[in-house]
Amino acid sequence: MSPKGSKDSRKLSLDLAAWLFNIVTSVGIIMVNKALMATYGFTFATTLTGLHFAATTIMTLILKYLGYIQTTHLPSSDIIKFVIFSNFSIVGMNVSLMWNSVGFYQIAKLSMIPVSCFLEVVLDRVQYSRDTKLSILVVLLGVAICTVTDVSVNAKGFIAAFIAVWSTALQQYYVHFLQRKHSIGSFNLLGHTAPPQAASLLLVGPFMDYWLTEKRVDAFHYTSTSTMFVVLSCAIAIGTNLSQFICIGRFTAVSFQVLGHMKTILVLILGFLFFGKEGLNLHVVVGMMVAIVGMVWYGHASSRPGGKERAPSPSNNILEEEVGLVKANEIDEKV
Repeated sequence: MSPKGSKDSRKLSLDLAAWLFNIVTSVGIIMVNKALMATYGFTFATTLTGLHFAATTIMTLILKYLGYIQTTHLPSSDIIKFVIFSNFSIVGMNVSLMWNSVGFYQIAKLSMIPVSCFLEVVLDRVQYSRDTKLSILVVLLGVAICTVTDVSVNAKGFIAAFIAVWSTALQQYYVHFLQRKHSIGSFNLLGHTAPPQAASLLLVGPFMDYWLTEKRVDAFHYTSTSTMFVVLSCAIAIGTNLSQFICIGRFTAVSFQVLGHMKTILVLILGFLFFGKEGLNLHVVVGMMVAIVGMVWYGHASSRPGGKERAPSPSNNILEEEVGLVKANEIDEKV
């Protein structure tokens, strides 16, 4: 095998491993949290997310102490913007779910893909081929068939969904942007952003959860089983947070969103297996099949030349033209 072929094969293996890591941890934490909230009544989602980032912070500190994470610099302004986008995403999603119907909540989540596309087109000058665009539409259609049922919306619910969608898209865009801009890895970026996220969410979380549920997290009746599920959720969250940063760093926010809907399908299937089969019907199965076809099509279309690529910036074009003129003048002088 040629060196180039070996390098491509290694990259493909790492890409598949990153996606598998993200899918397993994401689906795992959803199932654990579903059991924690539905079975044991621990409905403090914002506080739980704060605990997730606290556990992630401890993990990054241990890895830094062991020498697996190198000391890097990230401007405070970038950290603050990232934390604001991330926290608005978490709180916005929780409020959107409370104020909107499940159907509109799912539509809002689906709209993250076109919003992420818009950010890449405007901020990164990314161009999509016709097949790539159509494959994204097929994925959206399939997931919509699976998940969207009753749809009702009100003014405050729409505002919450709008904030949640844009802040989530910006947070995921920044994961890729900051790694590329500062040439830092997933571990390093997580080491910079997890501590302020943990601190801010643990400070705001109990008040936000009380506003949403009218229940106090400190008054919750903790049992050994419910505490074990909280600890398990935090442990899996470490992998979920890390795998998200790895995947978006290796790919882009749009690819993460499109192919990430495989997790939606797996959650539906596992939900049918573990929490009852009443939701399993023909239109859900058809929706899953359509979404999977769209994901396979997207993977093929976006990896082809011209399927999804960054256009050269005008400054680069001007520089190339100037270099060409200089070379032409040198040739004329020699002649």
